[in-house]
Amino acid sequence: MREFGLPALYEVPDGASLPLLLDHNAVRHPSEPVMARRTDGGWADVTATGFRDQVRAVAKGLIASGVEPGERIALMSRTRYEWTLLDFAIWYAGAVTVPVYETSSAEQVAWILADSGAVGCVTELPAHRAIVESVRDRVPACTRLWTIDEATGGDRGGKDGGKDSGRDGGTGAVETLTAAGAGITDETLERRRDTLGPDSTATIIYTSGTTGRPKGCMLSHRAFLADAGNVVRALEPLFRTGRSSVLLFLPLAHVFARLVQVACVAAPIRMGHAGDIRTLTDDLGSFRPTTLLGVPRVFEKVYNSARAKAREGGRGGIFDRAADTATAYSRALDAPGGVPLGLRLKHALFDRLVYRKLRAVLGGRATHAISGGAALGERLGHFYRGIGFTVLEGYGLTESCAPTAFNPWDAPRIGTVGRPLPGSSVAIAEDGEVLLRGEHLFSGYWQNEAATAEAMKDGWYHTGDLGSLDEDGYLSLTGRKKEIIVTAGGKNVAPAVIEDRVRAHALISECMVVGDGRPFVAALITLDEEFLGRWAAGHGKEGLPHEELLADPEVLAAVQEAVDSGNAEVSRAESVRAFRVLPVQFSEDSGHLTPSMKLKRHVVLKDYARVIDEIYGA
Repeated sequence: MREFGLPALYEVPDGASLPLLLDHNAVRHPSEPVMARRTDGGWADVTATGFRDQVRAVAKGLIASGVEPGERIALMSRTRYEWTLLDFAIWYAGAVTVPVYETSSAEQVAWILADSGAVGCVTELPAHRAIVESVRDRVPACTRLWTIDEATGGDRGGKDGGKDSGRDGGTGAVETLTAAGAGITDETLERRRDTLGPDSTATIIYTSGTTGRPKGCMLSHRAFLADAGNVVRALEPLFRTGRSSVLLFLPLAHVFARLVQVACVAAPIRMGHAGDIRTLTDDLGSFRPTTLLGVPRVFEKVYNSARAKAREGGRGGIFDRAADTATAYSRALDAPGGVPLGLRLKHALFDRLVYRKLRAVLGGRATHAISGGAALGERLGHFYRGIGFTVLEGYGLTESCAPTAFNPWDAPRIGTVGRPLPGSSVAIAEDGEVLLRGEHLFSGYWQNEAATAEAMKDGWYHTGDLGSLDEDGYLSLTGRKKEIIVTAGGKNVAPAVIEDRVRAHALISECMVVGDGRPFVAALITLDEEFLGRWAAGHGKEGLPHEELLADPEVLAAVQEAVDSGNAEVSRAESVRAFRVLPVQFSEDSGHLTPSMKLKRHVVLKDYARVIDEIYGA
């Protein structure tokens, strides 16, 4: 077994807990803006003192409502200011947050509320509340319901623009709890806060459920503090108080955004929320963050949109040359001789013509992004670094409280997911499985000792992922153990390598490699409807019926280009020999994607078994 670890840059103090971060910030940085709330006129800052006071007021309301230490409160909402406010208030009251995706079905909500034993639930909108109400007979413990936007049904933002404004369009949960807690003393609240310690459970996050019922992953205050504290120290230039800022737009129900939320508070730096992806470009332009966090699909979309617009405007050739120059420039940064003069001059020219506009789409100030959830790929990694926007790939799971490895800000190694979180270790087992050890790991699965024992052995968490470590401790991932395909000829194939490369093509939405027990590897592919429309308009096929467009020889040739790009990354025995374009979109509603956009492979295999059989002539 090969192992690599790094010393901790931050140690969790005795008696520490997440709500104490707010008290420390109010003492050390009382007037520092730590939050920014979306308003009709822009963004209204909330100071460290103001945020702490709002959290305490809501926490008093929870205590007045009868919430006891250790009890679970569910939170079902889009990413917005109240999410963070309520999360910290739940902790301040000594309780445990159970996040629920706002897109969850009634069945999923019922399972999470019942399994966690949640005694209350905060929903964002009346529509979410209705879902909870519809399953109340199956969740008898959940006797308290609050709704953030009880009357307005939207997140319009406050209109008073005050620096410590308490309003964000909601007339429900926050105001109701604040009023209810008016009679709770500060001493009572602080005694409740002090029931917490580093090893108290902070949250139960339900895993995505790609292979069955979601499991409740228990994460302690220590896990969040150890992870966030070491991330902030290791990426210090990205978390500078008074200078840095982050706009959260990923779901806070997911552990990745949640950890970044804690890291921003721990630093502290200014943080905003954007809950509607449709207005993200406008939000980035007005907030102008210095750092972004995202998933590869976000960065693929930005690249593909820019390229499509350039082609529509007759500037496709310029964009492609600029992209090639950016990639070459980034690769030259890692070469022994550095960047040649001629390449530097070309790069400077394209910076004026192209790169500045691309950076402006990302807000204009951001120099770095942190990406996780899937592989970004070397092509896009070099492209973004070449335009002056370095995407630091990382790796983590719910069980590791998000990042357990990430690329250093000053020494990224593109194509890897970086080095271990300081204070933790990564090991590669004999069969290639990635193992993890550290304070940031989960405490176990809620009420599931068997699953916990299977995952944690001798202090190591067995991730189920396959990977390798280089001599400097940079981790590269190759796939999932349970997703490895063994062809009829005995060849082991890791689908992720091909799938990630195929999905990088603008036309491709999803790609799933198949071939277990079959004579060769094939793929099921869905197309991105937005770019399919653009492609059709640009190729004189606008108005062609959807079914005919999917079967069009030119469309299939473009898909073949994407497949060829994926095949270039693997051996011939692992390459995709055939594919089928499906006339659907994989989605959470269709049951083929989890809320965190992971493929439910077993569901796809079942639903499209006939299509797969047809590929192989069965």
